[in-house]
Amino acid sequence: MTTRRGFLLSFSALACRRAMTPRERVDRALAGRDVDRTPFTFWYHFGLEKEPGERHAEATLAFHRKFSTDLVKVMSDYPYPRPAGAWYELREESNPFPEQIRALERIREGLAGRAHFIETIFNPWNVAEKLSSKEAVRQLKQDRPQALLDALEAIARSEANHARRALEAGASGIFLAIANAEAGVLTREEYRKFSEPFDRMVLEAARQAPLNTLHLHGTQVYLDLFYTGWPVAVLHYDAHGTGVAIRDVRNQFRGTIMGGLDHNRVRALSEQEIREQWRSAAEQAGKRFILAPGCSVSDESTDEELMRIVRVVTG
Repeated sequence: MTTRRGFLLSFSALACRRAMTPRERVDRALAGRDVDRTPFTFWYHFGLEKEPGERHAEATLAFHRKFSTDLVKVMSDYPYPRPAGAWYELREESNPFPEQIRALERIREGLAGRAHFIETIFNPWNVAEKLSSKEAVRQLKQDRPQALLDALEAIARSEANHARRALEAGASGIFLAIANAEAGVLTREEYRKFSEPFDRMVLEAARQAPLNTLHLHGTQVYLDLFYTGWPVAVLHYDAHGTGVAIRDVRNQFRGTIMGGLDHNRVRALSEQEIREQWRSAAEQAGKRFILAPGCSVSDESTDEELMRIVRVVTG
């Protein structure tokens, strides 16, 4: 475990070295090696789901360049194809998000290998909710559970196809967002039946990628279900919202932990508060750590609010 003294000394010892590229910084953090400074990232929704992929790529690259993020987490808000009949009468799609693939190809060209980028995929349960509603998915689970399982499998196979295309387009991994593995949404048993097999199906399609990330969304997440046995390098969760200390996750998870900043308050945090949250998280996580808010920051965040994070970490 890194102590405060060791944390500060490591930064002093590295201060005279050349600055690492974002890709080098993240690679070294993944390997548990010294870095010149903690790699960091943050993101929000651009609201460009009705625009061409080229526009999405431009916004993503501009955001990365403006804020000097070390890891480019690509948002993915294009809708899943709707069926002609009932929302759950789905078939496997070979390319469910073609505009997103176009965006990824242009992001690859724009980054030119200097930084990793990862593709966001919302898990099949979440896609089903977007195709219908939370209530409709729960009702189908109650009335026709096999119909729901069939729909989720079709979505998972489609998203697996998308994951493979994303890697071909240059992504270093997928960022699988799971928002239903928590109390109040599904029980542990329900998650294992109605979601885990399909979440795993998507991740298996990207197994060889070096930067697969699990985003566990919510404040009552079953974190212990994800510490081992998943083909991911990074676990991302909201330490402030869940109340689960990063040191407790580190004791169970051997990979890289991403998080540490309170995304609900990040717009109002002073630079000193950001520094304190960063240092506390880094000390608890050790070398395998990427600083980030526990979820996306508000879409209404101003440049100045986000620049506070940049100044603290890079200054």
